[in-house]
Order: sequence, then structure tokens, then C-alpha cells
Amino acid sequence: MTSNNNKLVGDFWGGLAAMLVALPSAIAFGVTIYASIGPVYAALGAMAGILGATALGLVTPALGGTNRLITAPCAPAAALLSAFAIELVERGVEPAFIVLMLSAVGVICGMMQLLLGFMGIGSLIKYIPFPVVSGYLTGVGLIIIGSQIPKFLGDPGGHSWWRVLIAPEWWQWQSAVIGSVTILVMLGAPLITRIVPAAILGLLSGVLTYFALAYGVDEKLLVIEGNKLIIGPLGGTASSLLEAVTSRWREIGELKLSQIAGLFGTALILALLLSIDTLKTAVVLDTMTRSRHDSNRELVAQGLGNVASACAGGMPGAGQMGATLVNLASGGQTRVSGVFEGVLSLIAFLLLGTFIAWIPVAALAGILIVVGVRMIDRHSLRLLESPWTLSDFIVIVTVVAVAVGYSLIAASGVGIALAMFLFIREQLGSTVIRGTTDGGNRFSKRVRLPRDMDLLEKKGAQTAILELQGSLFFGTKDQLYTALEPELGKRKYIVLDMRRVQSVDVTAVHLLSQIRDSLIERDAVLVFSGVSRTLPNGRNIGEFFDQMALTKMTNSVKVFPELDDALEWIEDQTLRESSVEPSEVASLQLKDFELFSDHKDETLADLEASMERRSLLKDEKVYSFGDPGNELYLILKGAVRITLPSAGPAAAHHALTYGRGDFFGGMAFLSEMTRLNDATALEDTELYVLPREQFERLKEEHKRLACHLVEALAKVLAMRLRYSDKELMAMQD
Repeated sequence: MTSNNNKLVGDFWGGLAAMLVALPSAIAFGVTIYASIGPVYAALGAMAGILGATALGLVTPALGGTNRLITAPCAPAAALLSAFAIELVERGVEPAFIVLMLSAVGVICGMMQLLLGFMGIGSLIKYIPFPVVSGYLTGVGLIIIGSQIPKFLGDPGGHSWWRVLIAPEWWQWQSAVIGSVTILVMLGAPLITRIVPAAILGLLSGVLTYFALAYGVDEKLLVIEGNKLIIGPLGGTASSLLEAVTSRWREIGELKLSQIAGLFGTALILALLLSIDTLKTAVVLDTMTRSRHDSNRELVAQGLGNVASACAGGMPGAGQMGATLVNLASGGQTRVSGVFEGVLSLIAFLLLGTFIAWIPVAALAGILIVVGVRMIDRHSLRLLESPWTLSDFIVIVTVVAVAVGYSLIAASGVGIALAMFLFIREQLGSTVIRGTTDGGNRFSKRVRLPRDMDLLEKKGAQTAILELQGSLFFGTKDQLYTALEPELGKRKYIVLDMRRVQSVDVTAVHLLSQIRDSLIERDAVLVFSGVSRTLPNGRNIGEFFDQMALTKMTNSVKVFPELDDALEWIEDQTLRESSVEPSEVASLQLKDFELFSDHKDETLADLEASMERRSLLKDEKVYSFGDPGNELYLILKGAVRITLPSAGPAAAHHALTYGRGDFFGGMAFLSEMTRLNDATALEDTELYVLPREQFERLKEEHKRLACHLVEALAKVLAMRLRYSDKELMAMQD
């Protein structure tokens, strides 16, 4: 119970602090939008900001799943809707009709967010490229600054910012002083105290400056009627609130279907912007609180909140970074803090309506100018320091230019188109060939006898191994063919390792089919490895190749799950073609091992007497990790697979495979250390086993044989190490 009470107290103070940050900004945003229609609509804009903060605060946190997230009217909504309102004014649309269309855009925007959430698009919005988001936010910041300059300088005529700047006769020095004081206090407040939000201190300083000028310089400022420097009467009562909610929809029947359809473009961009803003704030909140939000559930809640806000006459909004962080710092714990923010916004409207009417427009302009400046991504200038990031900077500048010079909607489309172009260019500039080696430098994990290795090394030139990576698509097919063309006329086996390939399209498969046909004419073989897996796009390479009939010609195309399997098959083919005795024959005798080819039969008889013969079935363990290394194993028949155990759930790593006529376990046997791997019979296998104690006895009776055995073991182990080093160097090259 105490814990719940503490959370409730924390949520209250967090909600109060968030309201003090969100409400002044909401009023400023609302005034920005509706003042674009005409100065007389500024009070209606302030009302829309308050109603938006209230509706969003009551509805969104109650349905959303992100603790501490504060949803309120925000800068992107203000920028987009003010630009929308200005466009309608320039087209000569009636002011009352513009107000209705602003509400309709809010409703459609909320419904689109609902649709995005139900469709699971929430998890995809975060993939919009950073340069596009950066450029867009910078553009929004500049638009906000430009829209506030006339209000900051006190121009009542609704002129553009650049015309106001070059016409000092339109300026009102009182307005400039109020705005300047507001900005200075906002910037300096965090240096003195962080208990009271800077926006609140800035707003209070602007109001105090206004009344200081009114009492000390110009008493006309004390008159509320016709005063262009203040918001003006709101009518902050319950009846006026009901009037604001109901009056908005009396003329809804005048909206035609074609007009509603014309709002979809603006509403879609607004929905995407608000969704990105919300999810970006939620991600930051997750990082700071070690939590995890549900993107799609949050979008549904945001959509319902924006529908409710628009129906109540308020402006739309999103998860607001500043208010959310203030809520977190002030003790907010759960979603209830967001509800408190909405309730307190309503109370502030009903109780402080008279005070809000006296808020100077220049003070709100000062707050928004600071907000706009902070939205500009100054860190993006660092992208100029490197030629690798110059193209990203160009995307940002282009998006900003289109946003400021034309429209935010066009900026979004241009930004995404440029990002797609840069992605394709990056793919074209990256290589799809990770490495190329030949069969004389790259071997399978099947350990061969020295004579076999010599032959494979000599015959290695007939095999080319290409490790592919990245995306095989129409943009990289020429690069792939250029790498393969020199190999087609001189290789018998072309191995394509697909393990690191991220995507394959039909054009790339068509090229591979042409390469396959070219190899068939020369009686050569195309070998694939690493195809039996699912790509990030959900497509299975093996199934795709079968569907496109690339791998159905089994005599000319071979498919293996791993590169090692492909190399082992090629090695077996090479040895078989060279008339080397196949491994599937009867058991060897001790004299058949190269280790003992120079010894007399009677000496080998004594050695054989020191060994024990052991038979294993397929998949039977020879030894396990951690077992004592006191035995040496010689393979008379069959094969043994050496694996390294995995610490996690993944399968054990295949290290080597030893076959007939070879030995294993030599390093642990010589060093008398424990086993560092597992050994398993790959098929029915027969072994000769030499225990360490028998070897010690052999050293006493046949010193020369024992010394020769150790020397031969060391020689073979050194030879294996030589091949491993050569392979590693080839892979690095």
C-alpha cells in the first residue's frame, strides 16, 4: 500500500511539472496555428492548445502502455497545421471553414494512427532514415522560427517574416522587449534552478515585463479589448468549454466528400510525423528507465487521443520529449502521471482563464523561437567533416530547403526518395565478393594422409572458391559476373559460398543460371554452399533457387549446407578421379600406415601387441571434452569427427574429420593434457588404441620404435599446422 501511495504522489508531482511545461507550449502552438487564419483567432488557438493538452492527457495514457510518457500538442503539428492554414487563407477559404478543416485533419490523422497501430506499422516507422528525420525536424524548427518572427516584433498584419524584417515601421518595440526578456530568461533559467521549468519562468517573466511596460510606459496596454499584443479573452468557464466543443461541428455537413479526400495527404504526413515523434520519445524513455514500450499499442492510444482532441476542438499532439523528461525527473512512475497532466490542464483552464487572456503573444513567440532553435540539428554539421557522410548532409539540406521553400509534405517525399537513392548507391558501391581462393589454399576439415594432401594441393587450381556477401540484385549482377568471368574458362569447380548473402533477386538468379549453363558446356560443376537458410526478408535461398529451377540439374549443380561439405565433396571427387584408393574398403593393417612403413614386421607385431582393437558404431563417442589425454587412436576403417563443444544452445562446432589410415588424439597424448574437444564416430569405425602406460612400456623394450613414433607424430602434426597456416593466410588475403 505504501509503495502504491508513493507512486501516486510521484505521479501527481510529475504530472504537475509536466503540465507546467506542456501547457504554455500548447497555448503557443495553438496560437501559432489559428493566428495564421487571422489575429482574431488567436484566442481560439489558445483554447485549442489547452483542449488538446487536456484531451490527450486524459485519453492517451489511459490506453497506452508506456509509463511516464506525456502526450501533448507539439511543434511538428504546429508547423504543419499552420502551413496548412496559411495555404487555405491564400486560396481564399472562409476562416470558419478553415477551423472546421483543421479539426477534420486532426480526426483523420488520429484514425490513420489507429490504422498504423492495428497493422503493426509501429515497428517499421523507426526505420525511416536519420538524415530524413534530421532534415525534417530542422525544417520544422526553421518554419516555427519564421512564423514567430512577426509575432515577436509585434506585427499585427500577418505579413511574412522576411517582409517584417525589412519593414521596421511595422515593429512594436514593446513586443520585441517582451519577447527578448522571455528568451533570455528561458536560456538562463537552467543555470540558476531546475526546479521550475524554464518555459514557465520565461512565460512569467514575459507577463511581468508586459505589466511593467503597461504601468510604467503605456497605460493602453491595460485595455484587453482590441489589444493585439495579448491573447485576449478565452471565456474560461464550463459553459464556454462546452461551446468550444460543440460549435466546431455545427457546420460539418458543409464538408464535401472531395474536400475530405483532399485532407488525406496532409493527415497522412501529420500522422507519420506525430508517430515518429512519439516513438522517438518512447525509445529515449526506454533507454533511461530500462523498460520496453509497445510501439503498436502506443500508436493506437495516440490515434484515439488525437481523435478525441479534434472532436473536442483541440489540436493534435504526440509524446513530447521535454514534458516527458520533466515528468520523469519530478517523480512520475506510471501512466497515471499523464492522466494527472491532462486533469491539471483542464483545471488550469477553468481557474486561470482570465490570467491566460493577458499572456503576451510575444512571450509565447519567444518560447517557440527557443523551441525552434533547439529542434535544429546542429550536430549534422559534423557530417561535412568526412567525404563518406557528405551525401547524408546533402539529404538533410535538401529536406530542409524543400520544407522551408515549398512544403513539409513535399519534404517528406523528397527525403525518403533521396534516402532510397543513397541506399541503392551504397549497395552499388559495396563489393559482393568477400574473398576468392583456390582449392590449393583452402581445404575441408577432413584430415587427409600426406600423399593425398600433396595431390589435392597440386590439383587445387581446378577449384575456385568465392565467398559472397551483401545483396545480389540487379545493381550488383555486373559486379558478380565480372568476378566470375575469369574463372569460367579454367576451373572445373566453381564454389559460391552464400552464407553472408542478405538478399537475392530474380535478376541475380538469372545470371547464375547463365553461369551454370556456361559451365555445363565445359563439363564443369557449379557448387553452392550456405543456401539452406532464411534471409532477413523471410525468403529461403534454397527454396528460391529450386523455384527458379537453378539447382534442379543435380549433375551440374551441387548444393551443400556448409562450405566444408562442398570442399570435402570436391576433394573426394579429385582423389577418386586420380585413382586414389577410396576409403570405403576393408580395414587396414598396422603396416599399411605411413607412420610405420619403414619398420619390420616383428617390430610392428610388438607394437600391435601393445594396442587394443576397438569397434564403434556410428555416432558413438570415442572420448569427450575433459577426458584424460592418455590414448592415441589410429583409424583402421571408417571416420571420426572432432567437434568443439558450444557454451550456448548452438550446435557443437565441427573442427576436423579424420579418416582411414590417419591418427588423432596426438597432441593430448604427447602433452599428457586433458581433451579439449569431443570425438565421435562418423560411421561404423574400427580403431587401434595405444594407451599411455603401454607406450611407456614400449619405450623400455623398443626405444627406437618409440622414438620414431614420437618423431612421426610430431612431423604429421607440424604438417597439419602448415596447411592450417597456409589456409588462414589465404583467407586473410
